Amino acid sequence: MSRIIAQEKTIRLNPAIVLVAICAAITFTGFQSAHASSSTKKEGMVWIPAGHFTMGGVGQHARPDEYPRHEVEISGFWMDETEVTNKQFSAFVQATGYITTAEKKVDWETLKKDLSADTEKPDEDSLGPGSLIFQKPQTLERDMHYSKWWHWQKGACWSQPEGPGSSIEGREDYPVVHVSYFDALEYCKWANKRLPTEAEWEYAARGGLSDKEYCWGNVPIDASRANTWQGTFPVTNLKSDGYESTAPARSFPRNGYGLYNMPGNVWEWCSDNYKHTAYKERLEANSEKTTLKDPSGPKNSSDPRHPFAKV
Repeated sequence: MSRIIAQEKTIRLNPAIVLVAICAAITFTGFQSAHASSSTKKEGMVWIPAGHFTMGGVGQHARPDEYPRHEVEISGFWMDETEVTNKQFSAFVQATGYITTAEKKVDWETLKKDLSADTEKPDEDSLGPGSLIFQKPQTLERDMHYSKWWHWQKGACWSQPEGPGSSIEGREDYPVVHVSYFDALEYCKWANKRLPTEAEWEYAARGGLSDKEYCWGNVPIDASRANTWQGTFPVTNLKSDGYESTAPARSFPRNGYGLYNMPGNVWEWCSDNYKHTAYKERLEANSEKTTLKDPSGPKNSSDPRHPFAKV
């Protein structure tokens, strides 16, 4: 899921819509508001001190949408030290009776608004409850499309991560997966917390280091530092880190702020809408400023890879 930032504290939720063998979940992180104080310890959370950093891509693996880099000032906040776990999310569901997105039948009338007009309606069976799970292809092909390793699994959801017959028993301390953005927001309301902005999340993830490729510096990632894919993706996972899929939320060394698994393990939700030109537009709209304070994302979302999807 992801970590979340509470109104008075910050937590990390894992809004995982899918179960991946590499980043097995999406998580959301919680954090405290700008008026938060570091004076009172929050259980299961760490204080992220106010400061400045250069936001954006560093190193050869950075993507075009992570540029241009820009200076950002962040207010202090509390954040969950781990991703939201199955145990925590289970408590939310038991207390509220909440039903996640993956557990509901797909509403075709809503879905087709985000698709091209000539898209045909799938059969009813394909519109039933379910989610995407990662499946390793048998062979490696040139220019493989991600549809080769993402598989729609009927019945897959947070409590049945791999589909019917699977469960989270014995994985209570693993990050919850198959959680949508909307599920993450509902969890936040229940926990009296909120999702972090992208700027807050990146600032926290860097652990006090700016201009470094990783939260520990520029030393290349290895199996001792994070839960990532080792081997030839997506066909061979050597599991050198000890895990085929997700790892427990408290695995691997903490970063400089005391947060677990900021690199690797699961994808984490932020509150910002995605727009591939967001950084460029942000700087153009604030051309008179050298540093942006607590910036948030664009009002509307757009992605050239999914031209019909809007938020």
